[in-house]
Amino acid sequence: MFFTQFLISFIVSSFTVIVIMLIKKMFKKQLSAKWHYNLWFLLLIALILPFMPNGLFNFGNVFDLLGANTNSGTGSFNNHVDNTNIQNENWMRDFTISVNNTDFKFLNTILATLWIVGMLILFVFFINTWLKIRKIKHTTSRLKKEETLNLFDECKQSLNISKELVVGESPLVNTPMIFGLFKTYVVLPINFDEWLSMKDVKYIFLHELNHYKHRDIAVNYLSLIFQIVYWFNPLVWLAFKTMRLDREIACDIAVLNSLEKQCYREYGHALINFLDKVPKTKSLALSHQLNGSKGEVKKRIERIASFSNETKWLRLKSIALFIFVGTIVISQIPFISAMADDNNQYKFKDKRAVYEDLSQYFSTYKGSFVLYDLQANKYSIYNKNRSTLRVSPDSTYKIYIGLFGLEENIIGANNSTMKWNGIHYPYSSWNADQNLGSAMKNSVNWYFQRLDKKISEEDIQSYLKDIEYGNQNLSGGPGQYWLESSLKISPVEQVKLLKTFYTSQLGFQEKNIQAVKNAIKLESKDGSLLSGKTGTGTVNNKDTNGWFIGYVEKKGNTYFFATNIQNKDNSNGIKAAEITLSILKDKDIY
Repeated sequence: MFFTQFLISFIVSSFTVIVIMLIKKMFKKQLSAKWHYNLWFLLLIALILPFMPNGLFNFGNVFDLLGANTNSGTGSFNNHVDNTNIQNENWMRDFTISVNNTDFKFLNTILATLWIVGMLILFVFFINTWLKIRKIKHTTSRLKKEETLNLFDECKQSLNISKELVVGESPLVNTPMIFGLFKTYVVLPINFDEWLSMKDVKYIFLHELNHYKHRDIAVNYLSLIFQIVYWFNPLVWLAFKTMRLDREIACDIAVLNSLEKQCYREYGHALINFLDKVPKTKSLALSHQLNGSKGEVKKRIERIASFSNETKWLRLKSIALFIFVGTIVISQIPFISAMADDNNQYKFKDKRAVYEDLSQYFSTYKGSFVLYDLQANKYSIYNKNRSTLRVSPDSTYKIYIGLFGLEENIIGANNSTMKWNGIHYPYSSWNADQNLGSAMKNSVNWYFQRLDKKISEEDIQSYLKDIEYGNQNLSGGPGQYWLESSLKISPVEQVKLLKTFYTSQLGFQEKNIQAVKNAIKLESKDGSLLSGKTGTGTVNNKDTNGWFIGYVEKKGNTYFFATNIQNKDNSNGIKAAEITLSILKDKDIY
């Protein structure tokens, strides 16, 4: 969901900005100018993290955040009666309860649209700035005065810069600037040599060349991209504004480090004199300019005036603080992974799996079919991606609620009757006392919800963990978590779990296993026995999720299957069963 991505991005970016700002303020004197600026590179790393592929970091199901839909657990009742020509209509009945879930799709659409519109607007400004830079580039004439060119070469040599750079002047600028990723330009105001001394020009060249040496142009482009992506977060805007000032200060200090001590004051005066002679210029985002706001210039002059060479001890403290903040940034990865991964895709790898095209059976439905041949020890799967997609189990989960109730001795294998709760339902079969067999056959919700609520949440969580049931998320609440809510399971997992259930590998008592097996028997034909359970997810009175899971016992072999179908409406257990029986018939299984 875009909402989840938006929330992750906002939290991570805000948290990182606040941490860096606090560290800079608390340890202002323990950080050199260079490392004040370097801290912002950790922000760039943090801004990338929410958009990295989630599979890159696998921390398991650490948190179950945003895993559950809002579920009222109340609503209208729908009785699906099979009107097809499939024989034995008794078990082809799917009683469902419509749950009222809040639909976040509209909110997702609005947020995504606003985010894209915001990025497009800023991108237009970005293009406009690029066009202005392009215009400056085209109006720049190369410097011809030999004295100035020699000075520029001397400054390059002092900074060990060998690449050829274009140095020129343009009538469109009134402040020195440097720009260009692939072909770099150092541009001065037209006729600069009439009001700037050669010493001033030298300091300007050193300043701009230090930007080039430290790859500030590329960093500036990268920060602008992030500012476009994170336009919705004012803290990111504040961070990049502070980062630009820290970059200018770091550049000033780098210049001072290349000068003799007696030149420090001259550099500061050169900066002041220059800014005093030129009008305030609107900043161009894709360039580095010498001037800035009065507040920014004041801070730069203060740092120049108080400059002293970086000591080894200050460098060590700066590196230690950088590592500390870096550790905090990296520590967000499990949080990001947990929020981004709602654990809805089961990781299934089996060399015995054969993938086949059964799309002709599914018509307009999105769905999957998984078959496991016990004797051949082989999976046959339709729709690889959706076979591992976890969705609500709905009534198919009743197989396991019944098993848990038996294990907890809430009901017994020979005495599983529960008194009717007195509530009148639209189905006459629900308005009576129920045992496990009748409740399973008629999919009586109140019976299984009562079982569910009689077992503690801790015990249910333990059972789900032991049998490895889907995402094991109970946050939807007692009696509701399996009805289009937080608990989810994939078709592949349904089949694997049915196989371990059938072969008594779950660690439950054999009599309880057999009681559930008896409850889910559906019909027999030509010596083969079909067992299983349908399930329908009805949300806001629309059938959006249909299940049929089970197994066929035939001539010394057993075939386990799970079919899931989904669309906006009419996806129910009956249709899933109809598709399943068609496939099983064509495969000569049942």
